[in-house]
This record gives sequence, C-alpha cells and structure tokens, in this order.
Amino acid sequence: MASLLTDPLLEICGRGPAPNKNFYYLTVNKSDVKWRWWTISLRAVDRYAKPGELRESHQQFLDNTWLQSEVSLVFGRPILQYAKALCQGHFDYLDKLPDSLLLQIINYLELEDVGQLARTSHRFKKLCGSEEFWEQAVRRRCNTVPVDVESLAVEEGWREIFFTSKLQLQKKISRMRLRMEEQRGRQVSSESPETNQTSSSEEECHHGLIGFDQNSCCVVDPDLSPEPEAAPDTSQ
Repeated sequence: MASLLTDPLLEICGRGPAPNKNFYYLTVNKSDVKWRWWTISLRAVDRYAKPGELRESHQQFLDNTWLQSEVSLVFGRPILQYAKALCQGHFDYLDKLPDSLLLQIINYLELEDVGQLARTSHRFKKLCGSEEFWEQAVRRRCNTVPVDVESLAVEEGWREIFFTSKLQLQKKISRMRLRMEEQRGRQVSSESPETNQTSSSEEECHHGLIGFDQNSCCVVDPDLSPEPEAAPDTSQ
C-alpha cells in the first residue's frame, strides 16, 4: 500500500512565531525529511545570510530532538506528531484519496457521523459542507428529484433542500414559478396580465412533487459548525 503514496507525504511552510520573522519549509517524503529556512531581518549582519537546508532520513529525524523542537515551535505540536507518525510508517491513506472518492464514502455514513467527521480537519469540514455532498445526499435518499427541485437547489442550496419538508418545498417552488412567470410577463409585452395570473395560479394549485419521496431523509441538522444550529420546523 505504501507504494501507492506519492511524494510529498507532508508539505507545509510559514513564518516563525513573533518576534521571529524567518520563513520555514518542512517536507516529509517517503525516504527523507527536508527542513529549510530563510532569514528575514533588517539587521546588517543578516543582510547576506543564505537560505539553509537540512536533509535527514526518517530515523535521523526521529532521533533529532533539536529539529523536532524547531518544527513544534514553528508549526505546532500536532504537525510534529503527524510528521513523526509518517516517519514511523503510519501513513494516512484516507487523506490521500481524491475528493470525489471521499464524497462517495462519506455518503454511506449516518448523518450524525458526518457532523463528527466534519470536525476532524479543515478538508473534511469543507467536503461535508459542500454542495456536491448534499446533492448526493438528496439524490441517494430520494426516488427521483424533479427539475423544479433542482432549480430551487440552485437558488437555496442542496443542504436547504435536504432539510426542507415536502409541503415547504411545494410552497417555495410555487413562489419560484410565480417569480419566473412575472419576469416572463415583463419581457413579453404581447402576453396579457390575465393569462399570466391564470397560468401561475393553476400551476400553484395543481403542481405536486411527484416521485420526490423525502420520508427517508433525516430531519435533524448535523452540527457542522462550531455553534449548534436549530433544527428546522417540520411540524407544518
């Protein structure tokens, strides 16, 4: 499995903590660790300082307490622990998967587990809150998705569609159709106002979300943000 991984396993860069203004770069490859730094200073003595580089094997990095201290000071202890785990052969294969494949895996999780997964990293928070994920969630849990629902999702987002009751969807779609009819009525001057009103009223009364079965959808919004969100009112 390790042969499937591509270099670099870890790559991160940034400035040192104040008052240090130096720039640092850490790379962990499958065979070695690279630590580079650039001195940034207004002092005349540092004017001609050259960039530095230290390259070590995985075992040398694990034995080098000074370098580990530098990595922890600049990038934090979690990055140091992750770099050490990579040097010890503990590879994170899940992190190397493409987003498209991760989205397919995430959609097999329970919604409560998706909320927990979103707290593990910035990448999973972005994936769990993405339009691609919520669109797949809607399509996977519903028999069919009408064109009107897809149009509404463009305006309000697929996550909003997922947590909206069937009755509320009908009301929103009716309002969306009415807006579209009013826009077309203003553009087509030859069309009479009475025809526009009759057409929109008939569609609002007789339109139904045929085939859109949302009974299998969860009605509790997972906490994908630091502050808990109130669940939508589905009593109507």
